[in-house]
Order: sequence, then structure tokens, then C-alpha cells
Amino acid sequence: MEKPTSHLRHVVLFQFKDTSTPEDIAAVEAAFNELSFKISEIKGLEWGLNNSPENLNKGLTHCFFLTFDSEEDRDSYLTHPDHLAFVDIAGPHIQDVVVVDYWTK
Repeated sequence: MEKPTSHLRHVVLFQFKDTSTPEDIAAVEAAFNELSFKISEIKGLEWGLNNSPENLNKGLTHCFFLTFDSEEDRDSYLTHPDHLAFVDIAGPHIQDVVVVDYWTK
């Protein structure tokens, strides 16, 4: 039996500034989602809003979950001009961000 292929996951959690409007946040959501159409190294992208009843999210409300085939692909994404343009769009609205990368097991 062949072992399933492992994938590199890139998890990004955002807390938005209190000064960011719903329109600002929607623009960031749309811009992040569009990256999957612009950067071929992204093999999967999904995102959603926190709805945990535990209240342990520490103000982080948005989770973006990307899949890559390799660390090289992830690194290309990080320096890709479209990702850097996204950072310019999101940056003024982000209060805090947490990023975790891991290989699936």
C-alpha cells in the first residue's frame, strides 16, 4: 500500500483593527482569496471566520489555510509580487497575525 503524499500547510490567522470597516475587511478577504488564481504554487486555499464557542481565539477572527507541495513552492509564494501586493492591501488593517506552517502526517 502506497503512503499518501504529504502536503505543506500554511495557516494564517488575522485580527483586524477596530478602525477597519466591514468594507475594508471584505477587500482583504477578496484579495487573499484571489491569490489562489494568481499564484500557481498554491495548490489549495480555503478560509473562514472563527466560530468557536470556547473564546480562545485571542481576537483572531479570520483563518486562511493554504496548501503547497514543497517548501520551495511556499517560499516562492512568500516572495511572489502578487503576495507582496496583498500584504500592502492587508497591512493597514491587521492588528495581529499568526502564521503556522506544517507538513501533514
